[in-house]
Amino acid sequence: MEHVDTLILGAGAAGLFCAGSILELAKSPEKPRVLVIDHARAPGEKIRISGGGRCNFTNLATGRDRFLSQNPRFCASALAGYPASEFVAMVDRHGIAWHEKTLGQLFCDESARQIIDMLLNRMRGAQLWLETAINAVEPRNGGYLVATSRGPVQVRNVVVATGGKSIPKMGATGFGYDLARQFGLRLIEPRAALVPLTFAEQDLDLCRPLAGVSVEAEVSHGEGRSATRFRDGLLFTHRGLSGPAILQISSFWKPGDDILVDLAPGRNTAEELKTQRGQGGRIAVGTALARILPARLADAITTELRLDGARLADQPNPRIESLSQRVHRWRLRPVGSEGWRTAEVTLGGVDCRDLDARDMQARSQPGLYFIGEVVDVTGWLGGYNFQWAWASAHAAAKGIVSAAVSSAAAD
Repeated sequence: MEHVDTLILGAGAAGLFCAGSILELAKSPEKPRVLVIDHARAPGEKIRISGGGRCNFTNLATGRDRFLSQNPRFCASALAGYPASEFVAMVDRHGIAWHEKTLGQLFCDESARQIIDMLLNRMRGAQLWLETAINAVEPRNGGYLVATSRGPVQVRNVVVATGGKSIPKMGATGFGYDLARQFGLRLIEPRAALVPLTFAEQDLDLCRPLAGVSVEAEVSHGEGRSATRFRDGLLFTHRGLSGPAILQISSFWKPGDDILVDLAPGRNTAEELKTQRGQGGRIAVGTALARILPARLADAITTELRLDGARLADQPNPRIESLSQRVHRWRLRPVGSEGWRTAEVTLGGVDCRDLDARDMQARSQPGLYFIGEVVDVTGWLGGYNFQWAWASAHAAAKGIVSAAVSSAAAD
């Protein structure tokens, strides 16, 4: 039987970082025995494909307000304990060149593989078992007996870093949730987040012919001051809408809700069209609108409003105002999303009420920790979910090392 101090389930961002952090934080001459297990063939697969292969590894604007949870304050402790600047400093120490794209998003100049290699180098001294299944986890001898496809393992601590259900083709499962239920922890129902939205046939009549067209847009959910808004790229697809602005709003949208789309944020379409009408109203409405929107989108909207071929000079102010309303306040009701297949993250997960915010340990089950995406903490698009992986993993590692020190002192 294998005996280790800490067994980490999952060789993704949170799991790899937790292993390295335990070894880095341990001050005793004899390093703790750490084992990381994953059923995948290679570690860090979601890191590898993230950010178009360049890994959006953190965001400089990280703060509690950039995360969704039934317990919004829960993430504050871990994020404060390991801010984005700490991870950036580590990236710098490893000589990995990076750049800021937009809105505080940091990417590798070269390859996401550099982040994986950094994490693997940092956890040297730990064991890594790949293509290994976990069959059971049971309390035993003051710790846990874990049955694996490579034999039993007796451990003091179990860290669940199995992720959520997003991107099942990468091997995502609901194992972490099953384990939480086994030990009596509550769950916030998981659902797909940061995911394209799909629409009914009447809306698809517009979207399908525009598949591939992109535009900067502002997408909002809710009303008035309480509305959530994101201004970023929007992409028309054969099934609906995608792009960063849509992915962001998908985390807030619920079935039955409307979303509001401004296809030309920061512009006044009505005034611009009236100005064009005064300067040369003989042009077609679609031609004038194409100076504000992509031509294919302008043509689709004028066709929808039965203005295709109509002259701008012939349009009275009320009709121009109506056209402007269509551009700036396009109200839609999605019928669903693309689901787990394309979702970047999972919303919901292990209920934060059952975890200690200081070290991510289950309140009712000593030595059992949950970190990363499996927890009910979900970041916005743009590197926030990686920063949660690093921060929650660091919090757990710090707690594990501190507990070991206290135990040794007591002995």
